[in-house]
Amino acid sequence: MALSPDDALQPSPLSIQQTALLLLLSVLAAVHVGQWLLRQRQQPRSSPPGPFPWPLIGNASAVGPALHLSFARLARRYGDVFQIRLGSCPVVVLNGESAIHQALVQQGATFAGRPPFASFREVSGGRSMAFSPYSEAWKAQRRAAFSITRAFTTRQPRSRRILEGHVLGEARELVAVLVRNSAGGSLDPAQPIIVAVANVMSAVCFGCRYDHDDAEFRELLSHNEEFGRTVGAGSLVDVMPWLRLFPNPVRTTFREFQQLNRNFSNFVFEKFRRHRESLRPGADPRDMMDAFILSAEGTAAGGSGEAGARLDMESVAATVTDIFGASQDTLSTALLWLLILFTRYPDVQARVQAELDRVVGRDRLPRMSDQPNLPYVMAFLYETMRFTSFLPVTIPHATTASALVLGYYIPKNTVIFVNQWSVNHDPVKWPNPEDFDPARFLDEDGFINKDLANSVMIFSVGRRRCIGEELSKMLMFLFISILAHQCDFKVNQNEPSKMSFSYGLTIKPKSFKIHVSLRESMELLDSAVQKLQDEEACQ
Repeated sequence: MALSPDDALQPSPLSIQQTALLLLLSVLAAVHVGQWLLRQRQQPRSSPPGPFPWPLIGNASAVGPALHLSFARLARRYGDVFQIRLGSCPVVVLNGESAIHQALVQQGATFAGRPPFASFREVSGGRSMAFSPYSEAWKAQRRAAFSITRAFTTRQPRSRRILEGHVLGEARELVAVLVRNSAGGSLDPAQPIIVAVANVMSAVCFGCRYDHDDAEFRELLSHNEEFGRTVGAGSLVDVMPWLRLFPNPVRTTFREFQQLNRNFSNFVFEKFRRHRESLRPGADPRDMMDAFILSAEGTAAGGSGEAGARLDMESVAATVTDIFGASQDTLSTALLWLLILFTRYPDVQARVQAELDRVVGRDRLPRMSDQPNLPYVMAFLYETMRFTSFLPVTIPHATTASALVLGYYIPKNTVIFVNQWSVNHDPVKWPNPEDFDPARFLDEDGFINKDLANSVMIFSVGRRRCIGEELSKMLMFLFISILAHQCDFKVNQNEPSKMSFSYGLTIKPKSFKIHVSLRESMELLDSAVQKLQDEEACQ
């Protein structure tokens, strides 16, 4: 049946709906543009520049999952301080050493806040030191946590020996699992490494460890990636809170995030309850949980080591949750990267092993006391942190007062994203920054260039600097030194040359496979573990 010209001109019901929708969107866009122009006129002339934000989503479509790379690209156009909108949330992004230092160090208190994000309030019931607002109570909590963590892990010789013992025992078990599961082929090392690292932190925090086959413990640790994706910079659940009002993947993800936080908090709180029930008055702390409980009770045996550095009892479990959760996640991510780089750069692995053999020998295992004599091992660690920048963007900050950074005005209560990756890949400081070259950290005499080493930004700076930085670096050194001393790591021949990653609070390599073989036998590890246990028994 043919249509007449008049029939063709008659709009269908669908075209009327399309027209109405188009008109509505046009009105919304016009209103949004008008509001944006009004804000531009009202803002001080020194406000940071940035791209035009679209209605509802802002600049979310322009950044993508790899925020650090998107921010670096935008910085090339707008400068090291620029502003974007994610949903309805205005954000100022800091790139480069100068801008970040001026904000987080020179104006530390002003940039030490946290935004009132929904995901932050879910962590440890809002008592998390890492995610709670900046205040006098927060400063007291941080002082106590920093002092006790150092006293119980790295400051005292006996604490160092105990920590070395934990690492040595777990490294022995890890080597056995890696070699056994790699026999005749290759394996994905992620799960064994996550369990090994978490066991060290479990021993430090709770005085216990778990078997590599413990299903409950593995399930608890399996949500690290999901946690980091939700609390990391640019999480949609925080910048577009209206998405939680109706069924969609973001609301589902947030509800799962709430549940995993409850599970993790319940796990730590049960440890806290049992420790408090079994801790005898006047006793020395058995582990870090005891040390925090004793500190909260005001008992000298708590070993806080700093006047006024005490927790309230209600914050103990949340603080230990922060230390256990953040340390094991950060360290396991770092170790996965270290093994990847060993397999991708076999000449680097060979040089690390040659230095270990020359300094340590083959009749014992590396110890913390060897670290000053192993500059290339340390250069390898620093270059891994710089090259991967596996903590690319810090947990979002917020300003507690108005401030100026590089001449740009930033109002109070502004959300701040800090792009650490930009510092570690600055071509002015790091020639050919995309090349992996540990030797860049060695001076002409073969020693570590401390100025360059201190320039690597992975644990943030200022008031929110990670309190576990010293502990993490120590564990990283011990694990990789022992693993390299005992094992050879080779890339799986069928592994694709290009790897894929998941992005959140950390950059995590997705599943990959390597081949692991012993350089000698397990006898050295067994005898070293026994020797360290005998030394501790004699103290």
